Amino acid sequence: MKPSDRKLGMQQLISRRDVLHGFGAGTVATLTAGVVSPIWAIGPQINTPKTAGAPLLNTPYPPARQGMRGNHPGSFEVAHQLARSGRKDWGSIQQIDKDVYDLVVVGGGLSGLSAAHFYRKKRPDARILILDNHDDFGGHAKRNEFSVDGRDLISYGGSSYLVNPSDYSDVVKGLMADLAVDFKRFEETFDQQFYPRHQLAGGLHFNAKNWGIDRTVPFCKGFFGNPMMANSSLTLAESVEMMPISKAAKIEFLYLLTISEDQITHILPEDKQSYLSGISYRQFLVDDLAVSEPEIFRILQDLTVDNGLGIEAVDAYSALSYSRLPGWDAAGLPKKSEAKKSLAVHRFPDGNASIARLLVRRLIPEVAAGNTMDDIVTAIFDYTALDVPASAVRLRLNATVINVENRKTEDYSDVAINYVSKGKTYQVLGRSCVMACNNSMIPYICPTLPEAQKDALSDQVKQPIMFTRVALRRWSALKEIGVGSVLCPEAYYVGIQLGFPVNSENYQFSEGPDSPIVINLHRYPHVNNKGLNPKEQYRQARYELLATSFEEIERQTRNQLASLLKDTDFDPITDIKAITVNRWAHGYAYDLTSHRLFDRLYADVNDSRYSHVRARKLFGRIAIANADAGASAMLESAVEQGFRAITELL
Repeated sequence: MKPSDRKLGMQQLISRRDVLHGFGAGTVATLTAGVVSPIWAIGPQINTPKTAGAPLLNTPYPPARQGMRGNHPGSFEVAHQLARSGRKDWGSIQQIDKDVYDLVVVGGGLSGLSAAHFYRKKRPDARILILDNHDDFGGHAKRNEFSVDGRDLISYGGSSYLVNPSDYSDVVKGLMADLAVDFKRFEETFDQQFYPRHQLAGGLHFNAKNWGIDRTVPFCKGFFGNPMMANSSLTLAESVEMMPISKAAKIEFLYLLTISEDQITHILPEDKQSYLSGISYRQFLVDDLAVSEPEIFRILQDLTVDNGLGIEAVDAYSALSYSRLPGWDAAGLPKKSEAKKSLAVHRFPDGNASIARLLVRRLIPEVAAGNTMDDIVTAIFDYTALDVPASAVRLRLNATVINVENRKTEDYSDVAINYVSKGKTYQVLGRSCVMACNNSMIPYICPTLPEAQKDALSDQVKQPIMFTRVALRRWSALKEIGVGSVLCPEAYYVGIQLGFPVNSENYQFSEGPDSPIVINLHRYPHVNNKGLNPKEQYRQARYELLATSFEEIERQTRNQLASLLKDTDFDPITDIKAITVNRWAHGYAYDLTSHRLFDRLYADVNDSRYSHVRARKLFGRIAIANADAGASAMLESAVEQGFRAITELL
């Protein structure tokens, strides 16, 4: 092992590879004896002897599994064999389900679970089977759990929060009411004073590899990092002076941050949004603000964050309004009103995984006790109750669907669904089927679809993302440098942030800097300045994610945290207790509003000229419902598509 790796703690036996950690470990007391309790849930950490035969990856409670999660090993190989290699035969087909289900749902994410919920509302006596290729339900709404020094920690592995729920459609609001989700309750459970109380500002971090020195620069509130962060004691001029860039770049960057006058007066106020939506943010900087220093472009290049593209490929309006990059006043846009700003407080500790858990508990009441949005956070989930023959609704994990076909004779009409699990092929029958998986896989799973619909389905390319969660035994180092959220120009992860301070009746967020916490690191891989459109960039970035080993990701993770927290009391060897990588090679749905420079927009999101509209057409007794079908990565879109699909079938 290299000395540099040893300094980072790469030799440490953390829970990513060889010890049992996490909430689910609480009731798994006899793994090494070959006996596993059938119920896995939150509970005190139990010391389980380390043995080569009990790796963490095999812990029976999925949210507690660390290492590579998201599109984890075992979840995608069969699909790749089908789509990439053209494999058709996985052996003889077995039928272990004797009855015909009323509905079979392919995909146990938020859209698939919502579809099952809406079907049951219409037909309470229906029998439903949900199939999913992952080892846990929820799709991108995944839950990550850790246990550090006896302290239970919860984080999210994908879908993060409810965005502006007051604007939800009646369909989505109705679902939330069914699940007893009270939007006002979030104002109490989210500790809005946490960041100010601990004086944690937002800022920029520069690493020595690319900028010659490891340096973290706090900024005033509203400049870089999460907008909920506290205000820095530094002025803008003082922050810019700390940056490891040339004097000329400092002068120009400070100018960019402080422009207060409209620099595009030749564009009428009513035309500004349209104008800015038609040019890249880089073009706006060059042509309208006369920015020329190369270091400024290097700093801002990837700070569009989850747009998943560089500043040359993101329209200026999105960069200003969504990514909050500098230049709002310089564009002459309306002054922002503090009263109109909506804070992103509508969060569970595990993000939207709690919505998935609420849906599963409602569909299969035997899986967990309770009936409130608070008790779902720490509810004991019995995964053995997910797929019980006597249950009206069954959820079958680790089942990759390989073929779905309409069947019709003079006597019956149904859908045959073939899936692979543990190397064996099975068939189930349903009177109807909802395809709630990725659009790009459906043409391979449903080969009899019309060619035009296959082309439309294949046109949707998801944005790859990676959310890494690191459990720390303390966060005093971040308190010491005075930041809780940083953007990191030219680094492996573009953003690092303390977990969100969300509590519930039985769950308490980190009490202080000497307490354990989960820190979030985000990566949105893409290809800069190569003239590629978003879909081409996403395809290349997907290969990068799938080709990168966990060891390399761990190295990058440790290195970036060591760089951020240099000259503090942080020790990567002793402070890092667990690492979970949520790798989503097929991540966010291709969003119409994020690619204005490349795609033509129509007035109606349901315009048939859009490929996502043509792709979701009902085919016999097969309906399509997923985030792709709504061309939006938002939770509300997934729910609405589930509702639409069931409406089409019934």
